[in-house]
Amino acid sequence: MSESYAFIGLGQLGGNLAASLLRNGFAVTVFDRDPAAAGRLVALGAAAARSPAEAAARAGNAITCLPSPKVSEAVLAGPDGLLDGLPKGGTWIEMSTNGRDEILRLAALALAKGIETLECPVTGGVHLAAVGKITALVGGDAALYERHRPAIEAMCARSFLMGPVGSAAVIKVITNMLAFIHLVAAGEALMLAKKGGLDLAQAYHAIVASSGNSFVHETESQLVLNGSYDIGFTMDLALKDLGFALRMGEESGVPLELASRVNAIFERGKAAYGGDAWSSRIVKLLEDAVGTDLRAPGFPARLEK
Repeated sequence: MSESYAFIGLGQLGGNLAASLLRNGFAVTVFDRDPAAAGRLVALGAAAARSPAEAAARAGNAITCLPSPKVSEAVLAGPDGLLDGLPKGGTWIEMSTNGRDEILRLAALALAKGIETLECPVTGGVHLAAVGKITALVGGDAALYERHRPAIEAMCARSFLMGPVGSAAVIKVITNMLAFIHLVAAGEALMLAKKGGLDLAQAYHAIVASSGNSFVHETESQLVLNGSYDIGFTMDLALKDLGFALRMGEESGVPLELASRVNAIFERGKAAYGGDAWSSRIVKLLEDAVGTDLRAPGFPARLEK
């Protein structure tokens, strides 16, 4: 018999992850402060709850996918939070991106109530989450991971158990840091191609087949070339994740010169376009500075599912 789950946080990422659970036959009870987001999952077969506590009490286990550690703490330990509803022996699976210190502190709050924690941030993008092909980075007890592995594999094509709680936060912050560095670099590369008189579509494909390729170039460069920049991930979220990386660097004595520079570029991007602007729009800073748009025909406004 499969486990039952409450799912709290049904934004672009969480909504797709919860839908994958439903597609794979899991019983899911949902809550989101946006009734329309919850309604989309109810239409797919989820049950609705009036609070995180109610959802957790019905399901016995809870999954969260939330925008910040502050929101995660409120949903976990605030009034009508998960810890008011989860039974002893239940599991909290945290799929949000947190710093190591944050997830360790929140897991300790859960453990004091008899609740075990798996951290399970994901990487790869909303478009992969929509078809269950995103990657999970897991931190926690190996036996607990095996217990919930069917649900994790229903949402994610691959999962990596990185070690105890806190380990997944470290690798997730690292992968996001790399992604933002690669995004800025891809924009600079495309601008050099444009100014060098190259056909941008042909330049895109040549880079994909070259030693300079990256996952970010393969995906996000397409949205830049289209002009939509619609990656489903905001400037504010990018700055949150870069902040985690910079703090990790300070605490561990690792100088992060590239990450520091990219963080400053994203601060400029937020000032220019707003924190709610898509993170891929960071390339527009360069376009505006040079006075040249990076556009080519044949590229999608959103990544294909």
